[in-house]
Amino acid sequence: MRPYRHREGDDVGDPHRVGVVGLGVISRAYLDTLANHPAVSIVAVADLDASRSAAVAAMIPGAEALSVEHLFDRPDVQTVLNLTIPAAHAEISLGAIDAGKSVYVEKPLAVAFPDGRSIIDRAASAGVRVGCAPDTVLGTGTQTARAAIDGGLIGRPLSASAVMVTPGHERWHPHPDFYYAPGGGPLLDMGPYYISALIHLLGPVRAVSGSASRLRAERVIGSGPRLGHRIPVQVDTHVTGVLEHASGALSTITTTFDGVATTAAPIEVHGETGTLAVPDPNYFDGEVRLFALGGNGWRVVAPRAGYVDGSRGIGLIDDVTGDGQRPPRAGGDVGLHVLDTMTTLLRAAAEGRRIELTTVVERPELVPLTPVEEWKAHHGTRKVRRP
Repeated sequence: MRPYRHREGDDVGDPHRVGVVGLGVISRAYLDTLANHPAVSIVAVADLDASRSAAVAAMIPGAEALSVEHLFDRPDVQTVLNLTIPAAHAEISLGAIDAGKSVYVEKPLAVAFPDGRSIIDRAASAGVRVGCAPDTVLGTGTQTARAAIDGGLIGRPLSASAVMVTPGHERWHPHPDFYYAPGGGPLLDMGPYYISALIHLLGPVRAVSGSASRLRAERVIGSGPRLGHRIPVQVDTHVTGVLEHASGALSTITTTFDGVATTAAPIEVHGETGTLAVPDPNYFDGEVRLFALGGNGWRVVAPRAGYVDGSRGIGLIDDVTGDGQRPPRAGGDVGLHVLDTMTTLLRAAAEGRRIELTTVVERPELVPLTPVEEWKAHHGTRKVRRP
């Protein structure tokens, strides 16, 4: 792994200039976080729908609606925020990197591992940086659980379970086709949240095994203009696996579009002297609960780490406002390891065997408990232009 090195560039306090590609539903959450943050300036936006680009640009002072190509060519764009659909993540990220831009990409890093590896390798060659969602795990939910584990509240951590159950997105999404096409499925869709959280809690994964199935060959759209339309299911819709962490801990993960509901905690971590119930890693906050060995019930662990009231985009802010001495906590290396874990698990399920991963990653640093007024007002203390 290359040593982390400080980026040269803007004068101290100047905002980091960002171009956004992809202005679908998820972009609203990112723009709410970034558009008024003093450490970031959104200078350009692009979307396949030019009218959408124009409408978004009109709402952000100083932003210009451009084509993707012109956004890449714009010299003052330092980082491209890639919010396109997963199938386009690799194409857009590689195009931005080839234009000399750093990239922050919505999860997953790519839908195929070789594409994810290409993103990281080409960025390293170009001397630019890659960040990757989810950054929800930087909130007080996952980070408080991490601090509790590091602080010894459950003793030596031995195992964890992660569970995501839903009957399928076609019940509410008007255009759910991509969830059931190659590159879709419950693991690639929601797995990044749970696996990222497990990496923060227990460290990197070294090997996986698993099984997968699909409940039916087609799905029926339940809302919108295509109500009643049938779509084919081309991927497994129930995936379960065992993750062997380098620390020796074992995690089980279940992600499914074939269930109705569950009473299981989104994540539980079991140690020699206690169990932690960890909130949904799709959200930034939530209660962390502890059941100590010899205790008589669950108690809430007060927030002790993480960005308070965090919101999507804080992973980019975490990088921009960093002190230049550490890798970004929502870095591309973590995104690649998560992608490696997911795609290897799907291959292990298909081949019926245990498979070792090809990537290794450092466990990201703990996020100190950071009040909302502090991270929202952070102007940065370092120069932030790409190398």
